[in-house]
Amino acid sequence: MKKVKIGNVEIEQTAILAPMASVSDRAYRYICKKYGAPYMVSEMASSKGMHYNDRKTRELLSIDDFERPMGVQIFGDNPEYMSEAAKKCMEFSPNIIDINMGCPVPKVAGNGAGSSLMKTPELAGEIVKAVVSSVDIPVTVKIRKGWDDENVNAVEFSKILEANGASAICIHGRTRKQMYKPPVDWDIIKRVKQAISIPVIGSGDVISPEDVVKMYKETGCDLVMIGRGSYGNPWIFSQVKEYMERGEIKTMPTVEERLAVMVEHIKLLCEFKGENIGMKQARKHSSWYIKGMKNSASFRGECGKLEKLDDINILKDKILEYNK
Repeated sequence: MKKVKIGNVEIEQTAILAPMASVSDRAYRYICKKYGAPYMVSEMASSKGMHYNDRKTRELLSIDDFERPMGVQIFGDNPEYMSEAAKKCMEFSPNIIDINMGCPVPKVAGNGAGSSLMKTPELAGEIVKAVVSSVDIPVTVKIRKGWDDENVNAVEFSKILEANGASAICIHGRTRKQMYKPPVDWDIIKRVKQAISIPVIGSGDVISPEDVVKMYKETGCDLVMIGRGSYGNPWIFSQVKEYMERGEIKTMPTVEERLAVMVEHIKLLCEFKGENIGMKQARKHSSWYIKGMKNSASFRGECGKLEKLDDINILKDKILEYNK
């Protein structure tokens, strides 16, 4: 496979895992890496939280060597705090630091960070410059199409970020106002790619290997990022590679294989976070893994009641019996 260079980091040109708050934790990344994700980014960590030495924030930045190459993502609206956070990130030896300027949720964008920075391009440029000058590894930035349909500024915004030292731009083809509602605009990804010289990563409504190839062709982007398309489906990364190499997908997991990986994933959650927290988070993950199986609607109700690690094995056996 071809490789893309972001700074000095080489990444296989297939599909990479998106950073997703409350989803792409260590357990999720481990499973996705095992099934072919060539590059991943951590959940976003607050620069303000890092300034005040928040323990939970620091836990988000832990990296196992198995995960590399890997980036850590930080967010904030203060160049000084962001510079300080970037320096603290280096304790975990990330390969790349990613700045979130695309998150649409109110608790982030409503406080001047995330996608709100698209309304203040000069400040965004100052933040990138501050982070780039603080570390000796590549710095990337995740953005959106714009704030709303009246303020679509991704092209101009990307030029400012590049001028201030960004090594790559990841663009999601929706505005902040859209959140995750359709339609997604892949043409804006193409326009950003044509306007800057650094690598461009495309994001938005990529849920199949066919979508990945289509995005590469239609936008000319350097990498494609998969987020929600990986929910309960870590195999998508190996399938993307297979599809790009052979033009078809022969490797489809059986119900037994899907459930075995589900159990492995839940065990990792409990190992990393403890059984109490792990099993609460297992409820959404297990419902994603069983999507499309026989009687999945009924079994999703049982997913929502998981409390102990033993419960996931009991559920697995019930689903297997029903899907014989």
